[in-house]
Amino acid sequence: MGAVMPTILLVEDNEMNRDMLSRRLMRKGYDVLLAVDGQQGIDMCLLQAKPDLMLLDMSLPVKDGWQVAREMKSHDVLQAIPIIALTAHAMADDRQRVLLAGCDDYDTKPVDLPRLLGKIEHLLGTPE
Repeated sequence: MGAVMPTILLVEDNEMNRDMLSRRLMRKGYDVLLAVDGQQGIDMCLLQAKPDLMLLDMSLPVKDGWQVAREMKSHDVLQAIPIIALTAHAMADDRQRVLLAGCDDYDTKPVDLPRLLGKIEHLLGTPE
């Protein structure tokens, strides 16, 4: 038995992005939970297993990533879960905005998997 791999909650409304990213993360050995909107992402954190890390699309239905990040970080039980924002926007002030909203890091779409894995490993403290 090896070490238990971390669980990542991927909150992404685009099915193609969700499928591709979740498959690639699972191939790397992560357990992946999926949510299709912001409210479902929060509910899953509260009602199911608390993930070790959240990958959060910022443009989501029901509750967008900005609302989710703020809610997660203001909640006693959820605030310790690291959040990496996934955004198609790569403006200079976007990084500042997602960090202010409560995200721990961010990555641009389309996702560069090696770069994203580096950020995941850094936040989880699991160097490869």
